[in-house]
Amino acid sequence: MEIRSITQADIPALKAVLDTIELFPSAMLDQMIADYLVNPDTQEIWFTAIQDDLPISIGYCAPEQMTLGTYNLYAIGVRDDLQGKGIGSKMMTYLEEDLRKKNQRILIVDTSGTDDFAQTRHFYKKLNYQQEAVIRDFWNEGDDKVVFRKRL
Repeated sequence: MEIRSITQADIPALKAVLDTIELFPSAMLDQMIADYLVNPDTQEIWFTAIQDDLPISIGYCAPEQMTLGTYNLYAIGVRDDLQGKGIGSKMMTYLEEDLRKKNQRILIVDTSGTDDFAQTRHFYKKLNYQQEAVIRDFWNEGDDKVVFRKRL
């Protein structure tokens, strides 16, 4: 398995990955990734794991506005039939190493506080992210935003 930056040729397979998980609707991908694909100066990071020459995951990270060296992981997901096999952890390691090489300081991850996301919160804790904040009712009534942080 290889982890690398996303290319234009990956888009159809990435949409198929998105259709297997509840990360965000695959129809949004073209607009979300458009600047990254054409702007050589972008600071966004789009990355994927490749297995059998096909993307099997997607990750998206970008700098936090008005900060110095702080990035936010906005999306990470692995095709549903391949979850629980360590691919997400390897993607996080790839991202952290990439940010360190670029002399970035902090990676922030936001997730939901609902029971459905308990496994996600455990995933970040297992990777040594510290829970920094809970913003009550952020995503929706009764759906808190849980913020994790890792110093790079």
